[in-house]
Amino acid sequence: MFNLRKGVRRRGLAALVVAAVAVSLAACSGASGSNGGSSSDLDAALKKGGDLTYWTWTPSGQAQADAFMKEYPKVKVKVVNAGTATAEYTKLQNAIKAGSGAPDVAQVEYYALQQFALSGGLTNLQQYGFGSLQSKYTASTWGAVNIDNGIYGLPQDSGPMVLLYNKTIFDKYGLTVPTTWDEYVADAAKLHQADPTKYITNDAGDPGYADPLIWQAGGHPYKTNGTNVTINLQDAGTKKWADTWNKMLEPGLLSDIPTWSDDWFKALGNGTLSTIVTGAWMPGILEGSVKDGNGQWRVAPLPSYDGSPVTAENGGSAQSVIKGSKNPALAAAFLRWLNSSNSSIDVFLKSGGFPSTTAQLNADSFLNEAPAYFGGQQINKVLVDASKHVAKGWEYLPFQVYANSVFPDTVGKAYAAKSDLNEGLKAWQDNLVTYGNSQGFKVNK
Repeated sequence: MFNLRKGVRRRGLAALVVAAVAVSLAACSGASGSNGGSSSDLDAALKKGGDLTYWTWTPSGQAQADAFMKEYPKVKVKVVNAGTATAEYTKLQNAIKAGSGAPDVAQVEYYALQQFALSGGLTNLQQYGFGSLQSKYTASTWGAVNIDNGIYGLPQDSGPMVLLYNKTIFDKYGLTVPTTWDEYVADAAKLHQADPTKYITNDAGDPGYADPLIWQAGGHPYKTNGTNVTINLQDAGTKKWADTWNKMLEPGLLSDIPTWSDDWFKALGNGTLSTIVTGAWMPGILEGSVKDGNGQWRVAPLPSYDGSPVTAENGGSAQSVIKGSKNPALAAAFLRWLNSSNSSIDVFLKSGGFPSTTAQLNADSFLNEAPAYFGGQQINKVLVDASKHVAKGWEYLPFQVYANSVFPDTVGKAYAAKSDLNEGLKAWQDNLVTYGNSQGFKVNK
């Protein structure tokens, strides 16, 4: 899916998090409350009609709303692009706190969903029978919206991590497609030694990139049980990732071009960067934004530490019904259609989205697509296979939005100095422990 994360989420989120955490401690133990209702209420709401506001950055958002309104002409949906990530979450939290100005339905990335759910900002959709939809989605995406025994959204897309590589560059420099991270590090050294202007990939320091790679390495640095939070950014999996990444960071084998910058897109087109470690939503962006790469790029499974197909989720988002909606049943009915009906998902796929629904992921028409941009490779077979091998048990923090905002001030310094990432991770942990305790959580390390 088009995950427009635009690099690291910067600071300026402290106010957002304080507002969220202020109510989350009361909500943590009882966030799954119900106001009554059932799936039949959704059907009745559709017949009655009404007005809804939908915040989304998805390229297909307006087209999906148009298709919905054609099917349900009594409902009017106003689509608003309120920004992505930091921009949207700040506006959303402020509107929820103020009790006015919030949309009925909003797009929220999986990493931020827990924070909004536990702070009482989202409607628990159990009351509308959404539990019966579980079988429609991949296990990892359903797990992301199932929080504290409540359902706080429906998955739209997923981002199982894969490796995109420039076959032209690989062939020119005699690189093998790596199946392990040791092989990847060796490719990085071989390429940069042959041509110092070329790099295996870039990484200027992004928590949305580091966390999934820690996840894939078997790390479990965050654990939450009510108001009790444990943070250990030196557990075995986290250190495994950091120690491996250090082998490229410290000798200067990684480009520091910021992801999503104009220079980054240029580097993908001219061969400066030869791989992207990314989510399954990236091929559509690459094809649409890097025309010079036409026919050169391919997709492969993400390298692992032992060659097994284990991977993690990078990005992806759900849509949620916001607490305070004047018509929650109608909002839930729209959401049910948006992320579970074939008519909506078909529109989403046409924009290059990578779905979370198993029916679409397993459809022959989807699996057999062979885009010329990727040399006729049936890339969706690789992407879908990755979705079946996402490591289980990952958790984000209940203040992950804040955590991401201070990543540049902690781990980011290690990136800038090309020094040991473990020291940066320790600094990040100290910051998060102090912050969490200051907000009323009981944070252990």
